[in-house]
This record gives sequence, C-alpha cells and structure tokens, in this order.
Amino acid sequence: MGNSERKHRIVILGGGPGGYEAAFAAAQQGAEVTLVERAGVGGSAVLTDVVPSKSLVATADAVAAVRESEQLGVQTTVPGAAGKPVRPEVVVNFATINKRLMSMAAAQSVDLQHMLEEDGVRIVHGEGRIEAPGTVVVATAKGGKDFDTITADTIVVAVGASPRELDSAKPDGERILTWKQLYDLKEQPEHLIVVGSGVTGAEFASAYRILGSEVTLISSREQVLPGEDKDAAELIQNVFERSGMHVLSRSRADKVERTADGVRVTLADGREVFGSHCLMAVGSIPNTAGIGLEELGVQLTESGHIKVNRVASTNVPSVYAAGDCTNFFPLASVAAMQGRTAIMHAMGDVVRPIDLRNVASNVFTSPEIATVGYSEQDLEQLGELHTRSVVHKIPLGVNPRAKMSGVKDGFVKIIASKRTGVVQGGVIVGPRASELIFPLALAVEHMLTVDQIGSAFAVYPSMTGSISDVARDLHVR
Repeated sequence: MGNSERKHRIVILGGGPGGYEAAFAAAQQGAEVTLVERAGVGGSAVLTDVVPSKSLVATADAVAAVRESEQLGVQTTVPGAAGKPVRPEVVVNFATINKRLMSMAAAQSVDLQHMLEEDGVRIVHGEGRIEAPGTVVVATAKGGKDFDTITADTIVVAVGASPRELDSAKPDGERILTWKQLYDLKEQPEHLIVVGSGVTGAEFASAYRILGSEVTLISSREQVLPGEDKDAAELIQNVFERSGMHVLSRSRADKVERTADGVRVTLADGREVFGSHCLMAVGSIPNTAGIGLEELGVQLTESGHIKVNRVASTNVPSVYAAGDCTNFFPLASVAAMQGRTAIMHAMGDVVRPIDLRNVASNVFTSPEIATVGYSEQDLEQLGELHTRSVVHKIPLGVNPRAKMSGVKDGFVKIIASKRTGVVQGGVIVGPRASELIFPLALAVEHMLTVDQIGSAFAVYPSMTGSISDVARDLHVR
C-alpha cells in the first residue's frame, strides 16, 4: 500500500434528503461512503411524501386554473352548438393521476441513485442497525438471513419518520388511510374525511376539494393550521369554507370504523360523520426504535426523536443525526442542511451552525402559506411585539399583477425591528408563495433592512412588487 492514507469511512442509515445530501457531501470530501436504505433512495420524501403530494397539489392547481379561466374571459364552446359558451366540466382521471405521481417519484429515486453511484457512494439495500461504536450491521435479505457488517469512523442516522397510527382508527389501506396509502386509490374519494388539521391534513383537504371530492376536515383546535401565522390560518379557513369544505372546529375524532360502503367517524361529543374514505393525518413517529441507539447511549426525547445540536451531533462522539428522526424541524430542506452540516463537522470542514429561525417553510394549500424568521407569536411570547418590533401587511388583492391574474386571496406581511429596520420575519399567502418568500429569506439570513429591500427594483407589474410596497411602508413607521 505504500504511504497511501486510509479514507474516512462514513456510514449513513437512511436515504432520504438528510441521508443522500450527507452522502453527496461526504463523497465530495473524498470519504469512503456507504448509504443503507431499505425502501429506495430518496426515502419517504421522494417516494411517498413530498414529491407525490406536491405533484398532486400541482394537478389540483391545473384543475382550478381551468375552472376559473371563465372569470378571465376564457369561454369554452362546443363545436356545432351555435358557438354558445358552456361551463366546462373538469373530469379528473384519478388512476392516471396517481400512476403519474408514483412513476415520477420512482424516476426521481432512480436519478438520485445513479448520481450517488457516479460519485462513488456504495448503496446497500436493507435494514441497518448500529451493533457497536463504529459498527453497522445490515440485514440485506427478508427474514434477516444475510448480513453485511460495515465499519465506520462516522455514522449519520437519517432514518426518518412514519405516519402515526391510532388503535381506534387502524389504517387498512382501502378506506382508512395514512398519507402514504392515498396513492393506491384507483378512484377519486366521493367524500374524504380528513382527521387532523395540521399541515398534512390541510394540504390534502385543499387538494381533494379542488379535485372535486366532498371534504370534511376534523380539527381539534379553534382554527385550522394551529402552528401557522394566525392571519394566514384564518384566511385559509375562510377559503376552505367558501369552497364548500365542511370544517369541524374544536372536534376530536374518537373512533374511525369501516361501514358497508365507506367509513364512520365518531367524535368525542357523540356526533357521527359518514364518508367514503378517511385520511388520518395525526402526526408521525420517528423510526428510531430497534436500530441500536439506546444500547449505544444516544439521547432520545420522550417521543423517540434523537437529540441533536446545531451541527447535527448527538451526545455520542462520531454519531450524527439528520431529518425527521431528530428533534429539529421536520422539513426536507432542514434534513438536507443537517446532513451536509454533519459531514462538514465530522470531517473538520468549516461549519456554520444551523439557525432554525432562518428556515423558510411552506404550506402547499391553495393559496400557499410561506413563512420565514420570527412569527408574531414568537415575538409576542418574547414580549417584543409592538415594543421593539413593527408588523405591516398588504393584501394581495390590491397588487396589479394579482388583479390581472384574478387572484383575490392572500397578503404579504413583514416583521421588522423598530429601531434598526432589520427584517425579523415574513409571511406570504398567495399562489406560489413558496417562490415569493425567497427575498424575505435572504433578508432574514443576511439581516437586511426594510430600506434595503425597498430600494431594490421590483418588476412592474409583479407579485414581488407587494414585498417592496410593504418594505417601503415600514420606512415611515
């Protein structure tokens, strides 16, 4: 061998955004990388969660565009019917939609696998477990007959999370469903009951209502999306109710059962709701059980999430964790950042600790809700709202580009320091809010002031013009 030095050996458990981004970063740094994945590269984010669900939302957006085109002066006529305008009936082919979503997710998984292999990452398909410090054992066959033992200098745990299942509402994959099972449906639910009004429940309720299903959303809280900006949640609930969705607030589902031709949901107060299908969107559980973490002494929270610091380190040297299995934000972008940060820290590269305040996130309802930085709620708890911070909001309905496009629902809100004008947070509700939030994410990340935003040129007419308008209004406040 001469004097060639041994490469840093990294083993990554889980091939979701936390895992595959860690693998890319490690390969780039010249490490010897092994990625262990049981389902497919991309993890649930690509295969059963983010990619298919947001593709479903894109389909719903297309349906809404066709339905609402009439208000922009676009009329549909039937040939031979004397050119009389008709109201188009949008037909949604559900089997085709789901087939497209799943084939697209599978294609993305294959692309990721090829890219990793090209970078020299070894991919092992199977169930991984940490057997001892620096030793990972992978069961590579069903029933655990074949084992592969891998030695590691650094281990990154990125095993993700699975939908929470309740004994009183056991998913059967046919009528009572988790969000992973929705894509097996061959026909559109006639009446979908969604239990849980957090991000997942609200997104699917929004999409299925637009696609034409009757939807009942059962929310145990006062308002849908309890973790989001209050103004945004209120607007979304109004849109939901206007669309004909049944929103049952302050209602708790006690039991979900199959009936002869659908489902019956029994609420805590004795009321019963009947539908054709029920989606259980009641949170998720980290996949951290039985993979050797407790034996290794890795600290977990009561819920089973791995405790990590801002550079993705656990309390055990050379063991890192990333993504939904940790006690950080359960977002694909955060998982990816944790994965990259873990590798840089393990290999002695320059590391900037992750600041969760700077994370931009989005709820893919229609309209979307995008947020970054401090929320009004955060500043209220700190006692700084209105004393040290100022909040200003402009409805999107007054924006000329929004008027041209027929957009009525939405707003731009900026929270800034009273003393310095530095942008502390922002909320955008509207179509493609996920794209519009980026200037505010840059402002929060780099501590830009409202004057700096206000002095930049925004295209006229554009939705981003509303961001400039809010920033300029804050100058004189």
